[in-house]
Amino acid sequence: MSNGSDPASVLAALERAQDAFEIVGRGRTAFEDGISADEDWKTQLTKACRLLQVVDTLQSQDGYYTAVIEVCFGAIERSIEAYALAMTNDTLQDFQDHQFSYDRAHQIGLFEKKTAEEMKNLYRENRTESYYGGGRPTEEQAAAMTDLASAVHQFAVSQIREGGVCLCD
Repeated sequence: MSNGSDPASVLAALERAQDAFEIVGRGRTAFEDGISADEDWKTQLTKACRLLQVVDTLQSQDGYYTAVIEVCFGAIERSIEAYALAMTNDTLQDFQDHQFSYDRAHQIGLFEKKTAEEMKNLYRENRTESYYGGGRPTEEQAAAMTDLASAVHQFAVSQIREGGVCLCD
């Protein structure tokens, strides 16, 4: 237990991390390639594309099932958010809760209620277990999540009126 004597390396790394998120006054900042900064929906959509690229990279390395599952849930949420931001008056601030994306997917007509609820339950029951619980993710789970994330992303992209933004095409 810490009694005011946290390791200097942790404190220094924490300070650097906090500073890194304060972009103002940093001169020329190197942003991630491929992430659109034009509009919030484009940012979320291209983040989903990049997350799916990470999934492909991890899948090719074999055995990173926990990471694949995590990244797939992120890609699903970013894809739903992109659709919501593009097609409604929603703002990024509306999506501060992971499970809200799944509720919103039905409310705005992207998915039927049953499908949205099943995705939300998948998130609530299995993402939490694979991340926080004692379960050990499997190859089958990672592959199934990869398929789901790709299918959700492709469908969301096909429903957005403005094309030409997806990096996966």
